[in-house]
Amino acid sequence: MELLTAILVGVLFTAAVYLILSRSLLKIILGTGLLSHGAHLLILTMGGLGGESPPVIADGVTDFADPLPQALILTAIVISFGVTAFMLVLSYRLYAVHKTDNMNALRGNDEHD
Repeated sequence: MELLTAILVGVLFTAAVYLILSRSLLKIILGTGLLSHGAHLLILTMGGLGGESPPVIADGVTDFADPLPQALILTAIVISFGVTAFMLVLSYRLYAVHKTDNMNALRGNDEHD
């Protein structure tokens, strides 16, 4: 199961890097979202997918899930949601002012596609 999750993390990172390197600002924002989801999945996988019981200490329970990666990921999801919302608002304002989301046009280069 961890091998399948590692492959999925690789696919998410690959797609995120491809989107981040594009010229459209919306694709860049989607790429950063995919990158954060890949990082969350990587943290969860490295924390271990094992553990049959919930992380509550009880008599006779020796194999329980580690709550630390889950807590870190929950915090990271909230932060990435806020950052993504902020970037979307900034990109909307940028599009309203400049009427384009092409990064080359916003940079001032004469090369347009």
